[in-house]
Amino acid sequence: MKRILSLASLLLILAATSALACTNLIVGKKASTTGAVMCTYSADSYGHFAQLNFIPAAKHAPGDMYEIYDYDSNEHRGSIPEVAETYNVVGHINEYKVSIMETTFGGRHEVELDSCGLIDYGSLMYLGLMRAKTAREAIKVMTSLVEQYGYASEGESFSVCDADEAWILEMISQGHGSKKVVWVAQRIPDDAISGHANQARIRRVNLKDKENVMMSKDCIKFARKMGWFDGKDAEFSFADIYCPADFSGRRICDARVWSFFNHHVKGMDKYLPWAEGKQKNAEPMPLWFIPDHKVSLQDLQADMRDHFENTPFAIDVANGDPGKGIYDMPYRPTPLYFEHNGQKLFNERPISTQQASFSIISELRADLPREIGSLLWWGNDDGNMVAYTPLFGCITKAPLPYNTPNADDATFSMDNAFWVCNWVSNMVYPRYSMLFPELKAVRDSIDNSLAQDMPKFQAKAMERLERNRDNGVEYITNYSCKKADEMMVAWKKLAEKIIVKYNDMAVKQEANGVYKRTKHGWIVPVERPGYSEDTKKAIANYGDRYHVPAE
Repeated sequence: MKRILSLASLLLILAATSALACTNLIVGKKASTTGAVMCTYSADSYGHFAQLNFIPAAKHAPGDMYEIYDYDSNEHRGSIPEVAETYNVVGHINEYKVSIMETTFGGRHEVELDSCGLIDYGSLMYLGLMRAKTAREAIKVMTSLVEQYGYASEGESFSVCDADEAWILEMISQGHGSKKVVWVAQRIPDDAISGHANQARIRRVNLKDKENVMMSKDCIKFARKMGWFDGKDAEFSFADIYCPADFSGRRICDARVWSFFNHHVKGMDKYLPWAEGKQKNAEPMPLWFIPDHKVSLQDLQADMRDHFENTPFAIDVANGDPGKGIYDMPYRPTPLYFEHNGQKLFNERPISTQQASFSIISELRADLPREIGSLLWWGNDDGNMVAYTPLFGCITKAPLPYNTPNADDATFSMDNAFWVCNWVSNMVYPRYSMLFPELKAVRDSIDNSLAQDMPKFQAKAMERLERNRDNGVEYITNYSCKKADEMMVAWKKLAEKIIVKYNDMAVKQEANGVYKRTKHGWIVPVERPGYSEDTKKAIANYGDRYHVPAE
C-alpha cells in the first residue's frame, strides 16, 4: 500500500475559514433502553442558519422533476426525474421511521473537490428520506442516484437508520472530472454503539457478509488504479485508503467518538493514544463497541452536551487552561489551528460546540405505530444550550419557531428558535460559570417534563390513531407545535432573566423567583461575586502588579 501526502497542511489552510464540523452517535436497538434505534447529529457550521426542513408527502406525475439545490450554497445544480410517490420528511426523519444524518470527512485531496457530479450530500440525504421506507432501501436509493448522476461533495459518512437497523455509509467521488463514486456501507450490530465525526471510520469489512456489508463494484479497483492499494481484497480498508487519519482526523475528529464510547464502555484508556493523535502507530478504535449498559435517550442528550469532562482532553474545569477565561468557559474560538511566534497550536474540539446550528436525536421504535414511532428530538443550537423538542415524522406542518418566514442568516426574529436560542447562548458563553446554571435549570426542566409526559402522550395518540388516523395525525402535529411554542416562551423568559439579574457582571438577589427589594421599593444591593478561586490564584501569581502594598 502506497503512502500519500498528509492532509495536515490542507487542514491548516481550511482552518482559517471553517471548522471540522458535525458529529453522529449511533445506538442499536438492543443497546437502547427502549428498543429504539437512535442516532444523533450536531450540525456544526459557522454562519449556517438552520430552519427545519419540512417536505410533505406527495404524488408525482410522469415528467415531474426534482430540482437539486446545493445544501450549503443554495446553488441550483440541476434536476432529476421524480418518482411516483415521495414520503413525509421532518428534518432528518421520514414518516416510515427512516433517519439519515451525516458528517463530512473530506478525504484524499487528489479527488475530493474534482468532480462533475450533480447530487450534493445534503440533497442526497433528503432524496433518501423522500424515497425509502427502510435503511437498506435508503442506501440503495442514495448509491443508485450518485452512480447515475454523480456525487458533487467531499467525502462523507452517512448514518442511515430505521427502527430495526443502523448503518454507516461512506462515499467519496472519484474526481478527475468524473461523475463516478466509490462507497462502502457497514451495518452496526443491534447490541452495539458507534459514531463518526468528520473522519472516515469503516476499515476492513467482511466482503463475504452480503447481509451486513455493501460496497460499490469498483471501490477496491479504483484504489488499485490510483496506486493507493496493492494488497489482497480482504486487507482493504476504506478509511485508511480514502481518508487516512492524521493528527486532525484523530485528535480533532475521532476524539469526539472516543469520548462518546468512554461514557458507555469501560477500558477506553486503551484507545487514548489513538484519540490523542500524537503516537503514529497507535491502535485505531473499532467501528463499534458493545456498551456496558443500555443507553437511554437521556444518556444521548448528555452525550451531545459533552466537553470531554473527566478526561485528559477536558476543557470545562479550572485546570489552569487560559482558554477558559475568568468564567471557566468550556468552549474555544476557532480557527481550530493557530500560530504564535512560529509555533503551531490547536484547540480541543468536543461534541458540544458553539457553531452548532442544530442538535438532534432520532428515536426510531419498531414497537410503536409509525406515526409516533418515528421521532426527532430537535434543538436549534448547540446541544448543551438547548432543550430538545419532540417532532414526529407524520406531522403535517412545521412548528413556526423552527420554520419561520422572513428569518434568515442576517435577519433576526423573536419568533425564530435559532435566533432566540443563540441570543441566550451568546449571553451565556462569555460568563459561563455565572450564567449557565440558569440555562441548565430551564433546559433540564423541559427535558424532564417531556420525558415524563411522553408515555401519556403516546397512549393518547395511539387511541386517536386507532379511531381515526387523520384525527390522530392532527393531534400529534398540534402536540409538536405546542411543545415548540412552549420552549420558545421559556427561552424568551430566560433571556429576560439573564439580562435583568446578571446585568453588568453583578447579581440581583432573589427569593422564590422574586427580586428582593427594600421596604422603600428599591432593589437591595446587588452581589458582586468577582473572580473564581482559580482566577484569583492566576492573578496573584502574575508578578506583583496587582498586589496591594503593606501599610
